[in-house]
Amino acid sequence: MSDHKKMSLDRKQFLYGAGLGAAMFHVGTESLAQPPKSPNEKINVAGIGVGSQGGSDIDQIAAEGGNIVALCDVDFKYAANEFAKYPNAKQFKDYIEMLDTMDKEIDAVVIGTPDHTHAVIAMEAIRRGKHVYCEKPLTHNIHEARTLIAAAHKSNVVTQLGNQGHSFDSIRQLCEWVWAGAVGEVHTVLAGCDAFMDVYSQMRNLDKIGQHYDVPPELDYDRWVGPVPFQNYTPFWVPWNWRGWLNFGTGTIGDWFCHVIDPSFWALDLDAPTSVTAEVKDWDPVKHGLTYPPGSKITFEFPATKTRKAVKLIWHDGSMRIPAPEGFPEDDKVPGVGAILVGDKGMIVHGSHGAGGCHLLPDKVRQQFTGSNTPPQKIQRIKGHHWDFLDAIRTGRKAGSMFEYGGRLTQAALIGAIALRFPGQTLEWDNRKARFKNHKAANAFVNPRYREGWKL
Repeated sequence: MSDHKKMSLDRKQFLYGAGLGAAMFHVGTESLAQPPKSPNEKINVAGIGVGSQGGSDIDQIAAEGGNIVALCDVDFKYAANEFAKYPNAKQFKDYIEMLDTMDKEIDAVVIGTPDHTHAVIAMEAIRRGKHVYCEKPLTHNIHEARTLIAAAHKSNVVTQLGNQGHSFDSIRQLCEWVWAGAVGEVHTVLAGCDAFMDVYSQMRNLDKIGQHYDVPPELDYDRWVGPVPFQNYTPFWVPWNWRGWLNFGTGTIGDWFCHVIDPSFWALDLDAPTSVTAEVKDWDPVKHGLTYPPGSKITFEFPATKTRKAVKLIWHDGSMRIPAPEGFPEDDKVPGVGAILVGDKGMIVHGSHGAGGCHLLPDKVRQQFTGSNTPPQKIQRIKGHHWDFLDAIRTGRKAGSMFEYGGRLTQAALIGAIALRFPGQTLEWDNRKARFKNHKAANAFVNPRYREGWKL
């Protein structure tokens, strides 16, 4: 059984149901996949945004046999350590110049830039027939996610979202427990992340961002800002802490949802919620809307399908932590970063990436479905996430967290991020039309306008 059969992801049916058919026609006919590589042939890889997580991705790609031929970053000082590791890789500040200059020398790109530039870079690479590994969340807004899904589908390039836990054995174990009925019908998922509150909520710095700061000479700030409305440079969001500023990042939910919710999304075959309601703590979207709340709780309602009942997923972050559900044993620990899948026969508890540390509750359920009673493997185990991306290129298959999957996971997170701007209000989502049925103001965040000179 392939990794994605259980998700019932019929691609034509998904594109129709998600309202993406029209979007596919915006992708040029030049978006043609390269032929598969032979096992011994080098895959030439370029990194875009390599100063932080993107650099880690490049290192892991190189460790799996990828040939690093180019590195691009708008801040040569921030990227200096990564540049030094690959002295034979050509260096660029402009990804367009890099792709123009080295078109025939690049097979794939790895994107590790801030959230707000993921989509424009990934789309440009797809148009040129390059395979794309992109950090999570896939995009900064919902329209970008849906457009990239359609583009990847049409082009047939290999794509991979950077939620590396999707390739772990533990997430496969969790899926097989759910599919075997170990905890019965899962009806509720309690999930969240209570880490790094001082990074994601920058309320303490709101009164400082209007001050004048000179742009460092090594930074091409205009390119860093990219397609979103221009704001003057401040060291409070470049090169770090941008995740906490919503013009550029997507806060805790954008950074962690694609890790923490991935197991439930896969195991329960989730797609888009029908409604979402946010609660916030000590945060006013009018006064503090440039940055993420210090605490939030977001309730998603996912509709029933032919194979399961409706699912309620409640996301918690910052100071609003995951509560212990009814029947949770006192000698177990509610995860600070992770989730609890609550079924009518038991629970699955897990940590972050790839359902790390997943285990069954109560003891009688654990004994019934572990050890010699562990359900048979239905999903192939693989070497790792970056290996999976390169192997998919070599063999011409889809990678595990391809954009058709990772884009839907990202969309769910972004629907929640929009709900934060309207706390206490239930937003009803129409996935076919890609709009909120009952909230005009919320729809303004689905496809916000790019600044002049930029397009997707």
